[in-house]
Amino acid sequence: MAQAAETARTVILTVDDDPGVSRAVARDLRRRYGGSYRIVRAESGESALAALRELKLRGDLVAVILADYRMPRMNGVEFLEQALDVYPGARRVLLTAYADTHAAIDAINVVDLDHYLLKPWDPPEEKLYPVLDDLLDAWRSSAHKPVPSTKVVGHRWSARSSAVREFLARNQVPYRWYSVDEPEGRRLLAAAGQDGQRLPLVVTPDGTALVEPEPPELAARVGLATAPAADFYDLVVIGGGPAGLGAAVYGASEGLRTVLVERSATGGQAGQSSRIENYLGFPDGVSGAQLADRARRQAAKFGAELLTAREVTGLEAGGAARIVRFADGSSIAAHSVILATGVQYRQLPAAGCADLTGCGVFYGSALTEAASCEGQDVYIVGGANSAGQAAMYLSRFAKSVTLLVRGPDLSASMSHYLIQQIEDAPNISVRPRTVVEEAHGTGRLAELTLRHTVTGELERVGAQWMFVFIGAAPLTDWLGETVLRDEHGFILAGPDLTADGRPPAGWELDRPPYHLETSVPGVFVAGDARAESAKRVASAVGEGAMAVMLVHRYLEQS
Repeated sequence: MAQAAETARTVILTVDDDPGVSRAVARDLRRRYGGSYRIVRAESGESALAALRELKLRGDLVAVILADYRMPRMNGVEFLEQALDVYPGARRVLLTAYADTHAAIDAINVVDLDHYLLKPWDPPEEKLYPVLDDLLDAWRSSAHKPVPSTKVVGHRWSARSSAVREFLARNQVPYRWYSVDEPEGRRLLAAAGQDGQRLPLVVTPDGTALVEPEPPELAARVGLATAPAADFYDLVVIGGGPAGLGAAVYGASEGLRTVLVERSATGGQAGQSSRIENYLGFPDGVSGAQLADRARRQAAKFGAELLTAREVTGLEAGGAARIVRFADGSSIAAHSVILATGVQYRQLPAAGCADLTGCGVFYGSALTEAASCEGQDVYIVGGANSAGQAAMYLSRFAKSVTLLVRGPDLSASMSHYLIQQIEDAPNISVRPRTVVEEAHGTGRLAELTLRHTVTGELERVGAQWMFVFIGAAPLTDWLGETVLRDEHGFILAGPDLTADGRPPAGWELDRPPYHLETSVPGVFVAGDARAESAKRVASAVGEGAMAVMLVHRYLEQS
């Protein structure tokens, strides 16, 4: 039963089925906001909805709703979805017991979630109050109107539709999904004058209809920054993974005019990870999306510009300037550049995979697809940490998860803690010395042909979903001959450039390259794109910070 003080103040409502947690949340809220807001507490979604309807009838305002995710009968997302109909302008916060990416993405897609918090939130002065202060400020400035959201109409088994959903989710853009087969989806198509032959249709909050939009157009229309504010910077960071975000945070916080350029979404491969458990400072684990979002907000707080959906096609040295060229023909220049372009998953060469990519075959975790795997058979190709993290995450929904590993076991490339978790998971199995020979299906994945690498035996199995993690290739082809790379395309830097005791060809300075400096002075590399890098989130962040330190040294001596 909801409990409320008999005052006419604007309401902050909290709902949690655990009485102890419910009282603790209300206690902390009253301590900070009790003088200005009425704190309403409920211990079930049903009683909270009844309280909201009563408040609505009385004409009271509700500023913020905090809901626990894991409640019986009606979870937090389901409750917030119904609460939207009563108070669409209220700010929405989800409380989770751990970094539950599935819950957060669902909430972003369904209820335009404003924030999610991990329990426990002690101390509230650091983890609860700053979030609530920002949300209350936003609510007061919004005139209490509903927060508009982007609408996406598409086909369930459309690669383009899947790509748009993933782009919006990874960039933390709230959207609502409508299947082309649903009445509301058809109504939106009709309103936009479309017959559904070209999908997806994206309707932006201002009512603009975009048909099959490319990432740059979509990014600009949904409010992501795509154009630089200046022509010249102290530092250009290319790539928004952990290394790039680390460089942007340290560069901007230390006074450098910094711009980060990302072609898709910040976070890189790490941003697609459902759960990272071995990153320092997060003993309960953290999702890649959450880590990326925190880093992005941190970089912006210090004044770094973050450009999304901008493809870099060239890098040139023009005197003391380093010129970065974009696919649209424009360019920016800077005193220094940090290459943090990361890597991308290699494509599976098996027959049929190319035609079914985005229609049951996915590269990386594709977290927006996870909930659709419920009760179905999932195959994961790969044996490194990213594959293991995906297996653990998808096992929450799927009937079965099968890891296909080319080697004899997982020990060669997967962390011990993940191997133990996989061994303890009842619906995860590992098939060693097994590769995918062919993918089958019309319009969507239906079956796989598997081959044993030792015996050559073939087996055809039913499979609705396959997620591929088979090693990574550096995203450096666009560099051409500008900087020296190894035979695999990874960028050489520092001591690797002077292995024979001589500086690289064309090096004109009277000092050797700094540790992370490439064959072009003032151009540095950090993270997975560097030759012989550790391929870990912590080392990538560290290299991003270290590269900024070397940028300062370079600028001081230039």
